[in-house]
Amino acid sequence: MTDDRKPSTLELGLYAREEPSQRITGIEIAAIALTLLWLGAVLVLIRGGGAEGGGGFADGVLTALAILMPIALIWVAATAARTARGLREEAARLQASIDAMRAAYVDQQQRAALDLKPGVVEKLEELIEGQRQAAAAGAAPAVFSSLRALPPAEERAAVVQAALAPEAPQPGLALATPAQKDPISVADFIKALNFPENEHDKEGFRTLRRALEDRATERLIRASQDVLTLLSQDGIYMDDLRPDRARPEVWRRFAQGERGRAIAALGGIRDRSSLVLASGRMKKDPVFRDAAHHFLRHFDRTFMEFEKNASDAEIVELAGTRTARAFMLIGRVAGTFD
Repeated sequence: MTDDRKPSTLELGLYAREEPSQRITGIEIAAIALTLLWLGAVLVLIRGGGAEGGGGFADGVLTALAILMPIALIWVAATAARTARGLREEAARLQASIDAMRAAYVDQQQRAALDLKPGVVEKLEELIEGQRQAAAAGAAPAVFSSLRALPPAEERAAVVQAALAPEAPQPGLALATPAQKDPISVADFIKALNFPENEHDKEGFRTLRRALEDRATERLIRASQDVLTLLSQDGIYMDDLRPDRARPEVWRRFAQGERGRAIAALGGIRDRSSLVLASGRMKKDPVFRDAAHHFLRHFDRTFMEFEKNASDAEIVELAGTRTARAFMLIGRVAGTFD
């Protein structure tokens, strides 16, 4: 016995192609009406003109063309209008698909950033509880001392945030000593602004903690980390940006106080989606706006001091750090280079 049931269609939601449109639409109806109207007008003119003598073959051809050409133009216009409507509908579907894919990507990145493994959550809770007990006992707050318990690279932002969490005065850091330490070197300063590469970058974490012992560098690093964390909530990561490199003399003009078009080359971020997302966040989110302006102020002050003793090669190296890329992005959104 044959099965007369029709196979069920697969639901693709937004990405499904629309059902074929009707063969006769308003455009075709209008074209038919104009055609009939024209033919009626021709018949009226022929009858009103009376039966005149034939003018030969040439006159017949001209008469036929005079009758058929307007009809052809009507249907050419109708076909073009229907094609244009189909293109607009297809463009709207493609735009909706792109928007949905972008929203899904951002949501996936946010979930990945927040979806810590249970074991990592337990470790962080233990560290927080230990810090509370140490603070109650008057001891210095604890920091990460091993990288074996850190989460995967996708959760680097959360790990670095935890490493920067203590807000006690500088002598309370685990690596601080009562004696005054030498100023941070240029190489360590640049490496600290780039943050650790991954959870196995022991040297990166050592440099980061070393940089936190310098008061001005500490403020910039914390401001940069706040901005990077907020940007990551919209799926914007500095590793994905490929900015245009500005010459060292442009950076020096910025350090010397020039603003606007003179240093426009510093705004080398061209990623349109990142600029749009950051600009929308700047306008709608007061927390992000305050964090962005706080970061720009500290970057400005710190770079002015850095430029006095830095070589061109060191300035170029600093321009490639994650902190510098955040400055380029936030600076363009805030109008620093306008």
